[in-house]
Amino acid sequence: MSALQAVKRFRLRELGTFNPAPPKSKARLTPLPASSSRNKVPVASIENPFLPKLNPKTGRWAPPKYSLRQQAVLIKKARESGTLGLLPPGPKISAAEIAVAVAQETPAPEKFKAKGAAAPWTHQVEWTGEMKEKKVLGADVGNRLYAGKKRMFKGHKWQRIAEKTEKRRALLMRSMPKRISEFKQYYKRRRPYPLKPPRTAKNAKLPF
Repeated sequence: MSALQAVKRFRLRELGTFNPAPPKSKARLTPLPASSSRNKVPVASIENPFLPKLNPKTGRWAPPKYSLRQQAVLIKKARESGTLGLLPPGPKISAAEIAVAVAQETPAPEKFKAKGAAAPWTHQVEWTGEMKEKKVLGADVGNRLYAGKKRMFKGHKWQRIAEKTEKRRALLMRSMPKRISEFKQYYKRRRPYPLKPPRTAKNAKLPF
């Protein structure tokens, strides 16, 4: 399924649940020109399927119609097809991000039009439901890891002692030639002739 077909299927499914009471229901979905203010008809009002719903009778919350994974897939396909303005706001995308995307989108292609008018599934819809956006520290500057924290994370142990290790390494490398010569002289003094059989101590006892 292409990206455009996925968004179209979502819109048709949600618009299919909209059943207005007046007999002239199609007129509510058809946008009217600005000059006809006398017979102005409001746009369709549909519950936001991306948000949980509170049951007033039981006081319990019902989960959203689309899971977070499904919402992410729809948003990804809408970005690919340039139809992000047709999706409702939700936890995965805010109304401000949708407005910015709509302003940057190109005009609707000809395949969105049907017989000189816009396709029914592209009509404007008013999504009902309160969307509480979380304020994430550092999201505006693109650094949410250390935003609002007094100190950085402790890191690995080798990172914490890296400065001390470098100082000790530099100190050892400074006297490395002397250390190498002392190492070689130690074995020279102990065994001047390496090919000669080693001397055995007096009264040596066998290990068994």
